[in-house]
Amino acid sequence: MSDPIYTDVTRRHDFVFLVDVLDGNPNGDPDAGNLPRVDAETMQGLMTDVCLKRKIRNFVDLLLGAEERYKIYVQNRGFTLNELHQRAYTAMHIKSTGSKQPRQEVEKVRRWMCDNFYDIRTFGAVMSTRVNCGQVRGPVQLTFARSLDPVVPMDLAITRLTVTAQKEPLAGQERPTERAAPTYGAMGRKAILPYGLYRGFGFINPMLARDTGFTSEDLALFWRAMLEMWDCDRSSGRGLMACRGLYVFTHTSALGNAAADRLFPLVEIKRRPCVTVARRCTDYELTVCKERLPSGVRFTTLTSSWLEDDEIRGKSASHGL
Repeated sequence: MSDPIYTDVTRRHDFVFLVDVLDGNPNGDPDAGNLPRVDAETMQGLMTDVCLKRKIRNFVDLLLGAEERYKIYVQNRGFTLNELHQRAYTAMHIKSTGSKQPRQEVEKVRRWMCDNFYDIRTFGAVMSTRVNCGQVRGPVQLTFARSLDPVVPMDLAITRLTVTAQKEPLAGQERPTERAAPTYGAMGRKAILPYGLYRGFGFINPMLARDTGFTSEDLALFWRAMLEMWDCDRSSGRGLMACRGLYVFTHTSALGNAAADRLFPLVEIKRRPCVTVARRCTDYELTVCKERLPSGVRFTTLTSSWLEDDEIRGKSASHGL
């Protein structure tokens, strides 16, 4: 059986993804006390591309991190980046002379890094710190995800009954012979959104895929991560998050048959007229305008339960999310 068209890395792909959060903080802003990120003018929620890529990296690391070709370069534990750069020079039997390395040698270690680290050949990386391994521009690029409606960040007070340490006596006082029972613990804060449905966009460049060695298997793994990584990233602070839709526009040519900004509006998501405040994904209605697809563009809907290759039938499909 041949590979599906949406994993063909010789074609250009543009895609739309939908993610929702219930009673959680999808992406805290450290400059705002870790409150959910928002557009200050429209109060729409934001999720950064860095946040999304971190979840993808974690999923790939959990699934295939033991395999050489699927190591993760940007980690918060283990080897430092400079140590990984040096490992590339050692593997290629090249002596590192610092940042002023011959171009041919830099290209060799750059290729080694692409071959061994999934996130480098997918998203790219700048690897020129101390030991120069060059720069890579990745074929997969993501935008910020933005909520369809304004969100209401809530900063909730929480309490902890357990006391961290017994209070020390003041100078000149004797230490009590019996430990007094605590009457209170500590106060804290938790930032959440009651609900938000976020929409983001992505792009896959076949020319850059050829340059980094990004394969059809890598692309299939990326689609799987976008659908399943939410279940591997659970925490009480993030609430209930899930991918509610992944819609791919595949072009017949590497350069593309239509501009992305013409394709993305074909996936329309609107709050149902009878819903005043959305609190679940079924409060929205999705319409795919397939009759307006440009020539040479194929539309595919990917879901978490199956991979469905939708044929272009020349009519719109409308349903709840």
